[in-house]
Amino acid sequence: MSRRFTRLVAAAGTAALSLALVACGSSGGDAKVGGAADGAHPEWKKLTFTVGEQSDGIKTLAATSGAFDDASYKIKFAKFEYGPPLVAAASTGDIDLGMVGSVPPIAGAAKDLGFKVIGLELPESPDKALENIIVPKGSTAKSLKDLKGKRIAVPQGSSAHGLLLNALKAEGLTPQDVKIVYLDPKSGAAAFDSGKVDAWSIWNPQGEFALQKGAKVLVPGVPPVDPGSQYYVGSSKSLDDKVRRAALTDLLQRIGKAYAWGNAHPDKHAEAIATDSGIPLEQATASEPVWRFTLGYVDDAHVQAGQQLADNFFEAGEIAKKVDFANVVDNLLTPDYDPTETN
Repeated sequence: MSRRFTRLVAAAGTAALSLALVACGSSGGDAKVGGAADGAHPEWKKLTFTVGEQSDGIKTLAATSGAFDDASYKIKFAKFEYGPPLVAAASTGDIDLGMVGSVPPIAGAAKDLGFKVIGLELPESPDKALENIIVPKGSTAKSLKDLKGKRIAVPQGSSAHGLLLNALKAEGLTPQDVKIVYLDPKSGAAAFDSGKVDAWSIWNPQGEFALQKGAKVLVPGVPPVDPGSQYYVGSSKSLDDKVRRAALTDLLQRIGKAYAWGNAHPDKHAEAIATDSGIPLEQATASEPVWRFTLGYVDDAHVQAGQQLADNFFEAGEIAKKVDFANVVDNLLTPDYDPTETN
């Protein structure tokens, strides 16, 4: 299983990155952000960073929040459907940093990929689930135990995969008690809508679409089953370069300010999610509360939580070797970092 997972991630990373970088080239559809004069760091003026993004609206927030107005380097964006391909792109240096869920860094670390976890994103409201295990309209299942022997779709190596493993363990079940079907988000949506699977572990806005059509939440992705935290990962190619590392630290801090601005302006944040994801504003507005995060330092408690999740994946046979999560972390922020403070 672990060899298959490696091939899947590598293939997904190559395909997704090719599409993402085409979309984020120098054409008029994707303007670069930043590039203003910065007398304190003249060496940054020649730098351009590529930021991997998913569904949280950061591309538009970077422009509308003003967080990058006086940045001397430039940034561009690469779109990814989910976390494993983003981590694969960070490991090769094709992107410099990006946001992922809790599991992709673990899967990447098990293969010694060239990246580090550089920051933590904590949900503003942990009781609001970013991801859930859902069942179709009309399902009689009331718990995971009712799905023994049934087919559950999940994107392999994603945070939703971690939710599924944690939820099974909490119910005293193992992955062998159900039939896990590994599908990317688009394929999972098609299988769920057509009744080819009995449940789906997935995040919003994809999950929200299904709920609006009558699906129901079987297991919410909230503590203690799912901590709800996300991570920023950075490429070792940039982290190991003194000049790029310093600029990358500044970039990450500005991303934190952009998120903070979005948290304070939920209508604008919803518009950003709709713009970046191509979904209707009404659906983006429904999903916006679960995309409110605060960027910060990866503390010991979250290192321990990451270690527990890594151990769960190893015990389930989903990764080929044990991962020491502390060795995956290379904080670019300090424990007292406050994204709401102004420069």
